[in-house]
Amino acid sequence: MLKKSWILVFLIAATCWAETKKKKDLSSYTEADLERLYEEWEENDDEKLPEDELPPEKRKPPELDLSKIKANSPEDMLRMAKKGQTLMMFVGLRDVDSEVTTRSFSEKWTGLWQSALYNNHVDCQVFMIEDNRAIFMFKDGGQAFEAKDYLTKQKYVTEVTLEGTQFPGPAAGEKEKKEL
Repeated sequence: MLKKSWILVFLIAATCWAETKKKKDLSSYTEADLERLYEEWEENDDEKLPEDELPPEKRKPPELDLSKIKANSPEDMLRMAKKGQTLMMFVGLRDVDSEVTTRSFSEKWTGLWQSALYNNHVDCQVFMIEDNRAIFMFKDGGQAFEAKDYLTKQKYVTEVTLEGTQFPGPAAGEKEKKEL
């Protein structure tokens, strides 16, 4: 008799819990509730998404086959290691024809460079963080090194920072070139 009463209590508690879950209004769900619900839904999903449909943070990084590597420099090695990963590059600008570098000047030139890179099949997004500084974001990090080579030759670039390494541009003064 004692076992039956425990089962009855358990069933009543489970029913009450299910009723409270059912009665919750959809508009009262918080972001955390929705995220938890989504995660539960993903865990219980029998069909797994193919690798290319997963969000970038859940994809497996590409494996490096060290036997095929014919890198001539550490930069070539880094280029292969960053292939397929998101990478950001900082670019400093200076209007060499004027005393002040304006935001409109920087936006104009970064937009032109972005178009030139895109025409060369290098896809990136540009975000202005200061009047004279921009972030170039690459979905494929291997392309960032091509962009670095291109940008360090542009007239108004003072410096390019990629993976913690700074590369001077033509607009960098002698003092800045010595610091880099």
